[in-house]
Amino acid sequence: MNKINRLFSERGDRKLLSLYFCAGCPKLDMTADVILSLQSHGIDMIEVGIPFSDPLADGPVIQSAGTVALKNGMTLEKLFAQLDAIKSEVRIPLVLMGYLNVIMHYGYERFCKRCVECGVSGFIIPDLPFDDYLREIKPLADRYDLRCVMMITPETSEERIRFIDNHTDGFIYMVSSASITGTQKSFDEAKQQYFRRINAMQLRNPRMIGFGISNRQTLESAQQNAAGAIIGSKFVTLLREKENPTKAVEQLLEDLKK
Repeated sequence: MNKINRLFSERGDRKLLSLYFCAGCPKLDMTADVILSLQSHGIDMIEVGIPFSDPLADGPVIQSAGTVALKNGMTLEKLFAQLDAIKSEVRIPLVLMGYLNVIMHYGYERFCKRCVECGVSGFIIPDLPFDDYLREIKPLADRYDLRCVMMITPETSEERIRFIDNHTDGFIYMVSSASITGTQKSFDEAKQQYFRRINAMQLRNPRMIGFGISNRQTLESAQQNAAGAIIGSKFVTLLREKENPTKAVEQLLEDLKK
C-alpha cells in the first residue's frame, strides 16, 4: 500500500502534522538530516520542496528559501540522489512539491520513475492544470502507484471540488486562503466558514489544511476541520535561523503550544 494511504487509513482519530521544507536550504547537503530529524520527532508526513525561480503560490519566506537553494546548487537530480541515499531509513510518506516547469523539463515519466526508486509516495504541482493532470499525469501516477495531490481554495467551486475528489487519491490539500503561503496569527470567521462548508460536503478523500499555520490557534483550527495540518513557512524560517533540523523542529513544536 502507498505510504500516504496507509498513513490515513491507520491514523484512527489522531490528527496528523506534516511539515514542508525547501531542499537545499539553508545548506545543499542538509536534506537527509532534515527528513530523519522530523521523522524522529514524530512528524507524520514531509513535503520536500523542489526549488524554482518563479514559485507563484509561495510567499516571501519560501521564495527566499528557493533562491538560496538554487544558489547552493540544488537540482531535482541532486535531490533524488539525496533521497535515494536514505530511502531505507525513511518510514513516513515523502511528498515532493514543485512547479510544472521543472518536472516537465525533467520528463513526466522519468520523474515518476525516480520518485518510486527514491521512496517518494506522491507529489504536489501547484500550477498543474486539472485537464493536464487527467490526460498526462494521472495515468503515469497510477502506473507507478504515486499520489498526485491536488489543492482546493475558498474560491474553488463545489462542482470542481467534487470532481477533484472523484479523480484523485491520497488526500486533498485544502489551502486556508486564496493568498500565497505565509504565517497567520489566527483564522478569521470567513476561513472558519470555509472549513465548515467543506466539512459538510463529506468528501471521499481526507483533507490536510495548509497555508498560514504557525501557532496553537491556527493548528487547532486546522486539525478540528481536517485530518491534520501542514506547516511550511514557520518551519522554513526556523530552519534558516537555527541551521540545525533538530533545534528547528523542537522550537516549532514548542511554539505550537503557545
